[in-house]
Amino acid sequence: MSSIKIRTKRKNGKTQIRMLIAHPMEHGRNRDAKTNTLIPAHFIQELTVKLNKNIIITAKTGANISKDPFFAFILKGGNDGDKITISWVDNLGNKDTQAHIIK
Repeated sequence: MSSIKIRTKRKNGKTQIRMLIAHPMEHGRNRDAKTNTLIPAHFIQELTVKLNKNIIITAKTGANISKDPFFAFILKGGNDGDKITISWVDNLGNKDTQAHIIK
């Protein structure tokens, strides 16, 4: 099961794209309450959004984003049947991709 949930809404020739990513987003400065050791950094470094096969957004992110980040933006255009693909890569090399068809 993907860590990415995507929702789209068409309105007045524009497409609203919203995404929620399940990710711990640890910055490496928190301590484990039981052992008092630092929790290692674990965060999304790159977020990519494609419309059909064209990259429309590449975001370099860092450890300052909260757990389970939510991203949203408005796309000029986008038609019913177009494919939105969201992918991310984190600092530990983990990655995920999810596709969504605009309705």
